[in-house]
Amino acid sequence: MRTTICSFFMTACLGLAVFAVPAGAQQTGMKQVLLSTGMEDQSGLAVTIYNVNLGLIKDQRKIRLPEGTGELRFMDVASQIIPTSVQVRAIDNSSSLRVIEQNYEYDLLNPQKLLDKYVGKEIQLFTRNPYTERDEIVTATLLSNNGGPIVRIGDEITFNHPGRIIFPKVPDSLISKPTLVWLLENTGTEPQVIEATYLTNGITWRADYVATLNEQDDKADLSGWVTIDNKSGAVYPNAKLKLVAGDVNRVREETDYRSRMVRYAKAEAAPAAPQFKEEEFFEYHIYTLQRPATIKDNQTKQISLVTADTIPVRKELLYQGQNYYYYTRNSEMITSQKVAVYIEIVNTKENNLGIPLPKGIVRVYKRDREGSLQFVGEDRIEHTPKDEKIRIKLGNAFDVIATTKQTDWKKLASDTYEAAFEISIRNHKKEDIMVRVIEPVPGDWTMISSSHDYQKTGAFAAEFGIPVTKDGESKLTYRVRMRY
Repeated sequence: MRTTICSFFMTACLGLAVFAVPAGAQQTGMKQVLLSTGMEDQSGLAVTIYNVNLGLIKDQRKIRLPEGTGELRFMDVASQIIPTSVQVRAIDNSSSLRVIEQNYEYDLLNPQKLLDKYVGKEIQLFTRNPYTERDEIVTATLLSNNGGPIVRIGDEITFNHPGRIIFPKVPDSLISKPTLVWLLENTGTEPQVIEATYLTNGITWRADYVATLNEQDDKADLSGWVTIDNKSGAVYPNAKLKLVAGDVNRVREETDYRSRMVRYAKAEAAPAAPQFKEEEFFEYHIYTLQRPATIKDNQTKQISLVTADTIPVRKELLYQGQNYYYYTRNSEMITSQKVAVYIEIVNTKENNLGIPLPKGIVRVYKRDREGSLQFVGEDRIEHTPKDEKIRIKLGNAFDVIATTKQTDWKKLASDTYEAAFEISIRNHKKEDIMVRVIEPVPGDWTMISSSHDYQKTGAFAAEFGIPVTKDGESKLTYRVRMRY
């Protein structure tokens, strides 16, 4: 190990602050120098944000390190950093730098801690005499800080002194911002780029969508926005921004998950473009903003994600039955369920979409007769790959009423039953409608008779399409045999 280091004056001339020479350095025959680097040395910054309240930060600083062993304070990191996730390396020559020890300092400077550090030590109390209008400074000893400063002035002990407290200096154990402190062994002599990569909590993103229906409810304009919420305790200026959409398992963060995320974050950014670039990544999808972005601490930022016009929409009225009325006889039973209103969009290129859409809330609007936009409902969608359907529940129909009546129920054997039902649908709208009826028939079932065609869309689902004329009524009747 080489032990020659730059002198104090040479290091100072290079713009690095020298704070201390740690005790015990002479005993080892190795000088140690404590250096500091902050955002002013930053040469590159990349932020990858996951929608599980997690961020991956890649922070590059260009500095000159003395040859030999010394401490480096890497300042301006996130206050919610996960210390065990930190990795550090020299970009140009990784073999020239070795981390011997790593510490995360979070004993941050504040009035309470500053007072605690000066218990038993001398401080000064500054006051202005109201009669002489002169400034007066009194030397005192801080005896305690439990519930407030208790001081001794001369031979007297007092508290609630009106004077402003003056401290001679900030204790070395207190720092003004969260800091990583490394004990490094450096064999390089030239300025180099140091890269720190770490995970932090407190930063997340979500997708929000706005859809505007046309008058006929068969087309919609869609816009999607990314909302970034940064409460990680750090500012990320002019960062290369990536967003990962997918259900990332946080339990895996200490094993292969973290290493894969770190490797991806070190990839080069694509050429600049005024929108997000989407690509498949592992079992997720990643969206890269094609320009730098600044994310401030305690800031909510919105960035446009997707815009599409005249998307074909299919509107659907759905009546969903309940399975409990298949298990007992009740000829008087009449249930009234709401008829739900859905719209469906197919996420394809032909429909002006065709990109994986991150999960989020879709808010739907429509213009009234006066041309004003009105809110008609919202729903949460899951991650939706291309060529898949997006179903959005807007609410329940006001002018469509449906009731279900059990007309027969009997037990044929110990495990075989037969039941009959009548579903009445009344349409008070000014146009004809089609209502999709889904009945959750239990067990191994066979349709004995039905007034309308049906499809067995699932093991326990019979689906009917019931047309109802305006101001009219349609009745669906069916008999089913079940074995359960």
